[in-house]
Amino acid sequence: MSLANSSRAPRLGRFERSALTGVLVREIVNFSSYWRSATFSSTVEPTIYLLAFGFGFGSLVSRIGGYDYVQFVGTGTVATAVLFSSAFPAMFGTFVKYQFQRTYDAILAAPVDTEELVTAEALWIATRAGVYGCVPMVVAIAFGLDPAWGMLTVPLIAWVAGFGWACFGIAVAGYAKSIENFSYVVSAVLTPLFLVAGTFFPLDKLPGWAQFLGNINPLHHCVELVRHAAFGWDGWTDVARLGALVVFGALVWRVAIHAMTRKLID
Repeated sequence: MSLANSSRAPRLGRFERSALTGVLVREIVNFSSYWRSATFSSTVEPTIYLLAFGFGFGSLVSRIGGYDYVQFVGTGTVATAVLFSSAFPAMFGTFVKYQFQRTYDAILAAPVDTEELVTAEALWIATRAGVYGCVPMVVAIAFGLDPAWGMLTVPLIAWVAGFGWACFGIAVAGYAKSIENFSYVVSAVLTPLFLVAGTFFPLDKLPGWAQFLGNINPLHHCVELVRHAAFGWDGWTDVARLGALVVFGALVWRVAIHAMTRKLID
């Protein structure tokens, strides 16, 4: 009995560093083959929104909320870039990997569990979102947004928000029966949240239900944090907004793990 116990392999703990690192390294190596197209799609579209709204509506509305309109949109569009570079790649990428490429089956054959797999995937997508999210702000600086020390926190804000939206996308992919189901999520969930995030106009003039939706919208908290990073912090209110993003990320992270475990483990 003692010999059997001594020869038994040590039990692996949760979140083994080697497992997380292995998944992350695989993603980085794979990303090196398509980083140009991914960067183009994740940064150009939010930048087009910035230029179209900033200079289109900006020619009609010079100031809003006390800011020049191009500056208002330039800081708000960061959240749009985070959404485009996290939720959408997570939804489509996750579905393709487990449904068509069978990538996750191969990964889970190694000493990696679904908790580590989902966590590593979300960390990688969040890191990309943290970088891509800064692009509209850099463009806005080129068009007159004054640099501020608080902007150094924007990659962290984008990373925290990106982690939550990445887990959201993974969860959606885990529950989806077909890739066509994503249309319902994009049209009925992401588009309304995108429109009431405070990116292109303040929420205080909207109907009460829209304001309520905006105030519980994680995308709105990201917009406000980035805006305050550029123009001045709002004390404990911003701490609460950051806490809301952390809570959102933690909740959808657990949902994503449950969804992928249900999908991948018989």
